Amino acid sequence: MTRFSETLERLLATIQARKSAEAATSYTASLLQDPTKAAKKFGEEAVETVIAATLHDREALVSESADLLYHWLVLITALGVSPDDVADALSRREGVSGLVEKANRSKESRE
Repeated sequence: MTRFSETLERLLATIQARKSAEAATSYTASLLQDPTKAAKKFGEEAVETVIAATLHDREALVSESADLLYHWLVLITALGVSPDDVADALSRREGVSGLVEKANRSKESRE
């Protein structure tokens, strides 16, 4: 296991533990209890990550990426999606050209 995956595992465990916390005393709990708020915060962090990337600001990109990953894990947890669900979706796409995969998604959405 890599340091990155170990860190994400610890973070996910912390997020899971916050499910039973009071929103008044835990920022994570407040997001878990309000998926719309979590989604908005995730979107904000995504924009900040994009801005850091377009500015080629390495330090900001690292920091905003950490914020983005945290808020993504909170968001999917709030909506009952597990990282394994996402991993399954990625596995299904493995070995498929990104162009083909995108075309297939467009075709499926029209059906």
